[in-house]
Amino acid sequence: MNIDMNNLNSTLIDVLKELGNIGSGNATTSLAKLINKKVDMEVPQVKILDFKDVSEALGNAEKTVIGIYFEMEGDIVGNIMFILDQSSARNLVDILMNREGDEKDLSDMDISALSEIGNILAASYINSLSTLTGLNIKISIPSVAIDMAGAIISVPAVQFGIMGDKVLFIETEFQEDNKQVHGDLFLIPEIESFEKILNSLGVI
Repeated sequence: MNIDMNNLNSTLIDVLKELGNIGSGNATTSLAKLINKKVDMEVPQVKILDFKDVSEALGNAEKTVIGIYFEMEGDIVGNIMFILDQSSARNLVDILMNREGDEKDLSDMDISALSEIGNILAASYINSLSTLTGLNIKISIPSVAIDMAGAIISVPAVQFGIMGDKVLFIETEFQEDNKQVHGDLFLIPEIESFEKILNSLGVI
């Protein structure tokens, strides 16, 4: 089945927005518990994009970003990626380590911390999706890459050879004190899995 963007009805968009809201809320709660501080969250923007448009959604294909990448297994097969720009990645590590920021490159310890927090955030979204759909979904251990956006998003295509052509895009912003983090979550199921998600949500 090819999902026609023109046929996406308001019910589907509302359901996917609800998924983004619940997942972002759970992710923010998990982060607040981890650092034992109040974390504010903006209402997430949720869209369905063509895979070819993902790099533009990140700014441009040559922009350096930090990608935290997982494989999805179980009833749903595909990838999930949490992508941060460099400023947001530094702020996220500073929040986690309760330190003041600087402009130094990310250290190995910083990248390890990003991997752990990415794991927590992605698991929050996947748990929300699993609860909403009743589907059994697991994620692999995270892999972190620092590269141009175009290279980062090529990972799923290389991994599977043939990808689904639609991506669920959840744009999230949260803030602790004066540190703001903008993160983009991309849920990239294989074509059959995307159809299974929409069937489980009762919208197709």
